[in-house]
Amino acid sequence: MCSQAYIIGVSNGSVEVSIVIPCLNESETVGACVAKACAALAAHDVAGEVIVADNGSTDGSREIAAAEGARVVPVAERGYGNALMGGIAAARGRFVLMGDADDSYDFGELPRFLAPLRAGAELVQGCRLAAGGGTVLPGAMPALHRWWGNPMFSWMARTWFRAPIHDVHCGLRAFTTDLYRRLELRCTGMEFASEMVIKASLARARITEVPITLSPDGRRSRRRHLRTFRDGWRHLSFYLIYSPRWLFLAPGVALVLVGVLGYAIAMPGLRIGGVQFDVSTLLFASLGFICGYQSIVFAVLTKVFAIVEGLLPPDPRIDLLARVVVLERGLALGAVLGLAGAVFLGVAIEQWRAQHFGALDYEVTLRWVIPGVTLTVLGLQTVLASFYLRILQLARR
Repeated sequence: MCSQAYIIGVSNGSVEVSIVIPCLNESETVGACVAKACAALAAHDVAGEVIVADNGSTDGSREIAAAEGARVVPVAERGYGNALMGGIAAARGRFVLMGDADDSYDFGELPRFLAPLRAGAELVQGCRLAAGGGTVLPGAMPALHRWWGNPMFSWMARTWFRAPIHDVHCGLRAFTTDLYRRLELRCTGMEFASEMVIKASLARARITEVPITLSPDGRRSRRRHLRTFRDGWRHLSFYLIYSPRWLFLAPGVALVLVGVLGYAIAMPGLRIGGVQFDVSTLLFASLGFICGYQSIVFAVLTKVFAIVEGLLPPDPRIDLLARVVVLERGLALGAVLGLAGAVFLGVAIEQWRAQHFGALDYEVTLRWVIPGVTLTVLGLQTVLASFYLRILQLARR
């Protein structure tokens, strides 16, 4: 049980580390977790406290945690992220170590996390996977999570956000309260852990990783809170939303390139390998152009919106874009595209008039109609996007 000395600090009353444990009906294991956390503070003479952020337990978890010496903080709003945010808000320590209440993490590993923080690290991420030197004991992690889910999401975090970690979902991690306040985390569910790593990486925080051991959780009468496919999809969609480059920009550029290739082949009506490319190919190419262009526009608008709302840090490239792509230039480009489209459509109408508004040779006419419609649509999209970008730029000021 935690003595009062380790709750208020050993020497001068200051708390160095707050150990925050989210809890929802963990009566089988929360007591052991609190006891281990208190023992770690005492064994290493660390001024600290143990906080159990209770998310509405009805099985006596609160009473058990309090009896072991934890300060219990009730959090009414349900969700893993909500519980942690409530617990961290009540923390008095300069550093926070967070870990689950299922007894799968060893709070005795506190010194591994505390040493890098004292040396200047802002986020110390635990790693359970072998890629980062960690250990997963038999039965501690489902095979799908161990060999596919966690490695895949960790690879995405390293590749998309340059996060220097190998286990993005590890729930045992420590960070400075200053960093936590700067990140302004918002996710209320399981994505909270990913949001912390991603936003810390984007903010160029000092991040390090320490290997840990994951043990089978101590619960026997109830199942895990984590739902593989539901939470997996929520994490994937979160990654995509936080990376407009991969959600909108990369697919958009690919579609535009497909459109360029299609036009290069179909406009002259080339025949390649016995395959004739004609107006139908031109129509498909236009579809690629329009969808790709729209996707690229969405990438820019999403990035600006995310920066305005504080979801992403400022980006010098967006500042440059704001100086280059002003409303008037966007309107001028939209007008040029629209005018070019009108010229193509005008030629098609003239061909129809020359036939006394009768039947047309569509292989000829559609080579004017399809580009004309495409350019007109692109012009309208440019005008609308320019106005909306201007609205977002006003919000930034």
